[in-house]
Amino acid sequence: MKQSLDSWQGRWRSPAFWLAVFFGSGLMRPAPGTWGSLAALLAGYGMIAAGATLPLFVFAIVLVTLLGTLAINRIEVSSGIHDAPEIVIDEVAGMWIAMVPCYFLPASPYLFVTAFILFRIFDILKPWPIGWLDQKVGGGFGVMIDDIVAGIFAVIGIGILSAFLL
Repeated sequence: MKQSLDSWQGRWRSPAFWLAVFFGSGLMRPAPGTWGSLAALLAGYGMIAAGATLPLFVFAIVLVTLLGTLAINRIEVSSGIHDAPEIVIDEVAGMWIAMVPCYFLPASPYLFVTAFILFRIFDILKPWPIGWLDQKVGGGFGVMIDDIVAGIFAVIGIGILSAFLL
């Protein structure tokens, strides 16, 4: 069972904490990863609906991955806790990757829901190599990488589904 950040005294004052919990979505219970993924879906949809180009969306994914890795590293050093359940910035990166097909396929609510469902399935079940990465890679990047790969798996799943349904 993952250890919570509840015992970390400096959490409320830390910008790294607020980024890592994606501005509070990771504090929701139960299933903070699902709440973080839902918040990421809404934020990603907002960017796409506002007209963010694919290069800008990819830049946002890279930026959240880099900043998330740094924030998680800082939290781990300050708190001594690795991959606390409240940390959901990794879900944000993975969910946004899962949403990339929204730039290539006809936009529909079903596409966004499919991206969300497939991402959560891969993030929870952690098929190889996702589970292996989750266990073997440490630090902030270790927290981020399994969700990045889960997002890539979701993209592949959307591609397969769209090939059969179109």
